[in-house]
This record gives sequence, C-alpha cells and structure tokens, in this order.
Amino acid sequence: MALSISFVLVLGILVVVLIRSKSVKPGPAVVCVLFGFFLASTSMAPTINRFLTGVADMIGQIRF
Repeated sequence: MALSISFVLVLGILVVVLIRSKSVKPGPAVVCVLFGFFLASTSMAPTINRFLTGVADMIGQIRF
C-alpha cells in the first residue's frame, strides 16, 4: 500500500509540474487522470498492478 501511495504522489507532482511548465495543458491532464481512474476499475487493473510492483521490486534490488 505504501508503494501505491508514494507512486501516486510522485505521479501527481509530475502532473502538476507539467501543467505549470505549460508542457501539458489542464484539459489533457484531466483526461489522463480520468482515464487512469476508469482503467483502475477494469479487469486489467490487477495485471497492471502486478507489473508495476515487479518493476518497483526490480528497481529496489539494484545495488550501487
């Protein structure tokens, strides 16, 4: 759960930065947020969640 919350926080900050830098206008950003919201309620959500968890685990295992 902590991974999901921090990932959402980072993505939210990224959206705000993109809107403020005029890279993305607010309209398309809202459409993307709504797309993600509705995608989360589909049958693909568990697969996407497992994929992102796997990527996060892989990144967490990198040793510098």
